[in-house]
Amino acid sequence: MHLSRFPRVRLGHFPTPLEPMPALSRALGGPNLFIKRDDCTGLGTGGNKTRKLEFLMGEAVQQGAEIVVTQGAVQTNHGRQTAAAAARLGLKCEILLERRVREPESGYEVQGNVLLDRLFGATLSFHEPGDMNARALARTEALRREGRKAYFIPGGGSNPVGALGYVDCAVELLKQANDLGLRIDYLVHATGSTGTQAGLLAGLEGMNTGIPVLGISVRNPKAQQEQAVHALAQATAEHVGVKGGIDRARVVAFSDYVGDGYGVPTPGMVEAVALTARSEGILLDPVYSGKGMAGLIDLVRKGFFGRDDNVVFLHTGGAAALFAYANLFTRP
Repeated sequence: MHLSRFPRVRLGHFPTPLEPMPALSRALGGPNLFIKRDDCTGLGTGGNKTRKLEFLMGEAVQQGAEIVVTQGAVQTNHGRQTAAAAARLGLKCEILLERRVREPESGYEVQGNVLLDRLFGATLSFHEPGDMNARALARTEALRREGRKAYFIPGGGSNPVGALGYVDCAVELLKQANDLGLRIDYLVHATGSTGTQAGLLAGLEGMNTGIPVLGISVRNPKAQQEQAVHALAQATAEHVGVKGGIDRARVVAFSDYVGDGYGVPTPGMVEAVALTARSEGILLDPVYSGKGMAGLIDLVRKGFFGRDDNVVFLHTGGAAALFAYANLFTRP
């Protein structure tokens, strides 16, 4: 995986820790649970988008961009990290925020990630649900017509350039596991805009690891999510030069934990966030990693994994969003 061929700027704290979760493993009665701490990437409180942004911002800088435009839900972790990256690199940042959550809590549009977006100097606009990538791309093109050097970043940073960040993560994770003498039987994570899962698949398949990657969907039904992941994994594999592409059978996304929709709380998510915090002292977020952990916990309880399996949960970050969902965790 010769990733040095691609433009890149260094933004994160790597490698992120790979740690055991013995208390949570005991609480659930096995298997052996580990956590890859991509909440510790450092940029703007950290999260998985930092890895993608190293390559996306690298390309933006190479192209001479002065402003980056992206989009996401109101409490987008991606937007927050993009704003932080732009601030560090001296670029302007515009974020189009989609009001996906109906009847949000009071303060939902000013607290959490929105507060941090503003602190990092991003320009924000709020929009009703729709094709947000199309809207952000149109805004980018309008800026270009004004003579601005604008660079478009899709939601979640999920394109073959951004997914290189998780090809790199796959290389990093495998080295850590080899150094620890740890056999990884499964890798589990929350999957949304698909770039994280696609990059992991391209990287792990390219290294012939055989490690299954289990996505826990936070937005789409199973068939739709798997199709989207597979399409981007194929494009990423081609971009990085992985021979043979990605077998469709290797793409797995469970969609039983979405609940009523993206960003809408579920009882399983609330339990997962509280259990992980109280057993391991680790904060998850209510939109991505909380639902991802809820899926992992449910799969453990259903006996999906063997008792002696080693299961790594990839923490995608986002705890800043907890403050926009505070009432869920402060009720008696």
